[in-house]
Amino acid sequence: MKVVLDTNVIVSALISEKGPPAKILSLALNGKIKVIYDNRILSEYADVLSREHFGFNADTVNSLMDYIKYDGEYVNADYLNVQFTDESDKKFYEVCKSGKAQYLITGNAKHFPADSVVISPNEFLTIGLS
Repeated sequence: MKVVLDTNVIVSALISEKGPPAKILSLALNGKIKVIYDNRILSEYADVLSREHFGFNADTVNSLMDYIKYDGEYVNADYLNVQFTDESDKKFYEVCKSGKAQYLITGNAKHFPADSVVISPNEFLTIGLS
């Protein structure tokens, strides 16, 4: 199953090892789901995860980035003519649609168009793997 992970899901997973985002990241790291991405998404992951105020271990971040890059699936995303209140979120939706992901998992579903592929971490754990 192919998914797009919004950056907030990864951040939340690294902050708390017990929440739904951590369970989703564990599924990815164990090969149960495949993370799809493009260079814009990788760049955002790297930028956000390296912010000093999070205090994430650089080796952990680098290992995670390498895993996503080499075990995930790179997508050449098509431009979608869809309005976003925050255009920086659009890349996740474009990769999801272009890469034919089953889900775009985000903690901020309200930032995305009403679409059944856009779900929260809790929703994914409830319906995503069934």
